[in-house]
Amino acid sequence: MNSSLVLFDLDHTLLTCDSDFEWSRYLYDKGYVGYDSEIKRKQYSDDYHEGNLNLDEFLQFQLSFLSRFPMEILGKMHQEFMSEYIIPNISPDAYALVNKHIQNNDQIILVSATNEFVITPIAHHFGINEVIGVSLVKDKEGNYTGEYQGVPSYREGKITRVEQWLKEHNRTWQDYQSSYFYSDSFNDLPLLKLVSYPTAVNPDAKLRQYAEEENWPILSIKMS
Repeated sequence: MNSSLVLFDLDHTLLTCDSDFEWSRYLYDKGYVGYDSEIKRKQYSDDYHEGNLNLDEFLQFQLSFLSRFPMEILGKMHQEFMSEYIIPNISPDAYALVNKHIQNNDQIILVSATNEFVITPIAHHFGINEVIGVSLVKDKEGNYTGEYQGVPSYREGKITRVEQWLKEHNRTWQDYQSSYFYSDSFNDLPLLKLVSYPTAVNPDAKLRQYAEEENWPILSIKMS
């Protein structure tokens, strides 16, 4: 293939916020959850940035809400969430970066540790059709059970999930001219180290230090 495999993280990379925690904030602001949930959200955010996140515990907290509503209602909620909490946190530079790779006819995949319910509409907003996030279980009516399945796309799990995607599409890394990964977080170092062209975007302190030592490109994508 002449095209490249281009992987994008989402939170604090293409967005100037964290969609997972913005979703929790949306639920609190709209009165769907109480103040105790907001306290937990902030604690999990701190744990993530410190590299101490208990993923199973966080997913149990974050996904339990999805089982309370049918998909139709969740879809309407997500539209409001997108309009008020996500789109205002997308900079023109983020659109331009994605569009550059779309114009190159590259294979683009959004790879996020956030669950697929939250991230899929955001990916589609950018024009990205292939999405890898935490996979969610649905019941026979097609509604979320509050459980996840498979390997979460977090840290080394992102490599596992990308390689699963390649296998499902009868492709390998070598089928592509080159590979890119754009991310803000030191949690993504395993996948960043694997690709041909790792790029730190709005990096946290640990990733910035590593990127500077390795002479990786560092991009700043901010709201103008």
